[in-house]
Amino acid sequence: MTARPRKPWRVTLTGPDVRAASDHTSERAAYTFLLAALRGDSPATAARIDQWEGGRWWHFETVEAADLPLAP
Repeated sequence: MTARPRKPWRVTLTGPDVRAASDHTSERAAYTFLLAALRGDSPATAARIDQWEGGRWWHFETVEAADLPLAP
């Protein structure tokens, strides 16, 4: 069995001119990053969130920038 990574949450941003991944220590940190990355002038249009569990990465959720409420 593969060891649990130090940062078990991964956000992968995608869009016409972007594909980038960032690992995080918690679900909260992953969503904070996701909101900052998808709002504003970002070229990213979607984010896939994966969680490390049971020895592998699992798809947790996909978020589309168009579905986010406007920033407060």
